[in-house]
Amino acid sequence: MRSHYADIRRMDKPATARKGLLVGMNAPAKLGPARRREQLSDEVAGYLRVAIMSGTLRPGTFVRLDETAAQLGVSITPVREALRTLRGEGMVQLEPNRGHVVSPFTRDDIADIFWLQGAIAAELAATAAQRATDAEIDELARLTEDLDAAVRSGDVDAIALAEFRFHRAFNRTTNRMKLAWFLLNAARYLPPHIYASDPQWGVEAVANHRELVAAMRRREVTEVVRLTRSQFDDGARRLTSLLDDLGLWT
Repeated sequence: MRSHYADIRRMDKPATARKGLLVGMNAPAKLGPARRREQLSDEVAGYLRVAIMSGTLRPGTFVRLDETAAQLGVSITPVREALRTLRGEGMVQLEPNRGHVVSPFTRDDIADIFWLQGAIAAELAATAAQRATDAEIDELARLTEDLDAAVRSGDVDAIALAEFRFHRAFNRTTNRMKLAWFLLNAARYLPPHIYASDPQWGVEAVANHRELVAAMRRREVTEVVRLTRSQFDDGARRLTSLLDDLGLWT
């Protein structure tokens, strides 16, 4: 049987590529040992978080320190620190003398995550529709075509990265970086490969982005907000349906 950690490596690659440690990119030259360990711990937490949210690590599964470290090619220390982070988020529980176990979660948990993202994203979208320059809108149009090319290629990692780049550029037009930071942190719970590997989602995402760019050119704030919220509503439906099929709910 293939280890579930092989799936974790594949599905979280775009996110880890942005940080650069577990996928072979160079860390900053003067990064001290403590900071390197902190970044590595964050990346391990990201792997495990996505695995839990996608059902790869199911509720009730024990996450073993030594097995996880060996599968991810790291020492036990960042795994231990990652599990401490996830315990603080309520994603795992520590059972005395047994270790960390994946916590149960419900449809309401998924709905809450997407509600939070949608609320923040709608506020950012309203600002973007008013503040984005023509040059920034042109860049969003170019990034939409990059996403279209990635979707046509069927390269899951390229699709997820193109989607990330579009939303990063979109949020930067607002100059509300603290709010965008909150959105990014809420988004870390979502497994990007689920969407990027779905051809139908890819086609619909490209169409949504093209409509979004067109609405921004017309400065139609209400339409930009509607199109933005629809992405999160669709994401919630798709993830909930997947987890329904997996029989994940408690």
